[in-house]
Amino acid sequence: MFDYIRGVLTYLSSGGIVIEQGGIGYRIICANPFSYQSQIHCETTVYLYQYVREDAIILYGFQTREERELFVRLLSVSGIGPKNALAILATGQPEQIIQAIEAEDHRYLTQFPGIGKKTAGQIILDLKGKMHDFAVPYTSLSRERAYGNEPAALSEAVEALKMLGYSDREIRQVVPVLEKEEMSAERFVKEALRLMTKR
Repeated sequence: MFDYIRGVLTYLSSGGIVIEQGGIGYRIICANPFSYQSQIHCETTVYLYQYVREDAIILYGFQTREERELFVRLLSVSGIGPKNALAILATGQPEQIIQAIEAEDHRYLTQFPGIGKKTAGQIILDLKGKMHDFAVPYTSLSRERAYGNEPAALSEAVEALKMLGYSDREIRQVVPVLEKEEMSAERFVKEALRLMTKR
């Protein structure tokens, strides 16, 4: 089982990142790949979760061990797969996720792709009362980075949202609001998720 990888971030797209270590490029799937944008061509540490299935071995990457642990706990819930768990984590606001679980806020949880009332109820049933150890570590995950506006940043963000499972209809509802702003792809993704989880 891998714990983390430290290497040079050589590539980034809506589908994930590539870390080069020892002459090998490791493709890693992340909730919001653009959160690593400031580290492109720099040495970077990514915490890993190795997901094995019959037809593939996939690496998922996280900025902290605590974020990875929340991902693992979400995977332990019946009906939650890696794509669902990443979509939930992509909001960049783990405190809200934890609060929603503790408050039994079905409405908040059902706004994520693939999470219906039954699955939201299962998340609450399985995880409520077991998240108190995340309260302090996750304050560091709410940080924002100040980048300048980047070419095609909004288009990149839209592709990232599609990778997370959001439909064209859902994305079209927030794009007019996002078009009024000048932000990095990372910030566009976070703002889109914030707007969609408020609906």
